[in-house]
Amino acid sequence: MFLLGTIVNGLLIVIGVLLGKLLHRIPEGMKTTVMYGISLSVIVLGLQMGFKSENFLIVIISLVAGAVIGEYFNLDDKLNSVGHWLEKKMGTSSGEGSISQGFVTATLIFVIGAMAIIGALDSGIRGDHDVLYTKAIIDGFTALILTTTLGVGVIFSAIPVMLYQGAIATFATQIDRFIPTELMDSFIVEVTASGGVMIFAIGLNLAGVTKIKVANLLPGILVTAIIVSVIYGYQSFIN
Repeated sequence: MFLLGTIVNGLLIVIGVLLGKLLHRIPEGMKTTVMYGISLSVIVLGLQMGFKSENFLIVIISLVAGAVIGEYFNLDDKLNSVGHWLEKKMGTSSGEGSISQGFVTATLIFVIGAMAIIGALDSGIRGDHDVLYTKAIIDGFTALILTTTLGVGVIFSAIPVMLYQGAIATFATQIDRFIPTELMDSFIVEVTASGGVMIFAIGLNLAGVTKIKVANLLPGILVTAIIVSVIYGYQSFIN
């Protein structure tokens, strides 16, 4: 079952949120310190991912172009509006945390990254769910901590995570028929690097250092795919 890893990932996020709600009485000082710990970990993870690029110019161009597209369509506000809509539907009070903040922050952390892409590809191509199982454990623990500080909105991040990874896994069952392995490897490397910069920005936001609209950078992933494909096509042509 090629969607098993994705389903497990979504379930562990939900379980993490439920456990986080049970532990919501953790002292504020402890929550703050733990959140700083997560922020620093996310920052380091982003740096590690960013340094994996084989051509950082691709990352720069992708992020700049992605930012222009994201700002034009105002993606960050649209994503936040989904969270605010959920907040109104649930009638959540401000004391329970902002659903929009929890939803947006958790979605960006869980969706952006190499593990989501590589794990979903492994599930679809080889039926190997180990990467997504590992990601599921990490996401579940992160969801638990995020819920104690950002509230129950984190639980809704399981929906885009499952849709995103499920779509990739479904696509991957047929991917080897029309996308060369070399192109896919290059794509994963550069998407990992571009996503790493976004992860780094998320870490800074969580630490309260910046208020970067990371969602407006997301089109950079698509731009990366286009640039890598063009480069691959050009190199194939001249060779």
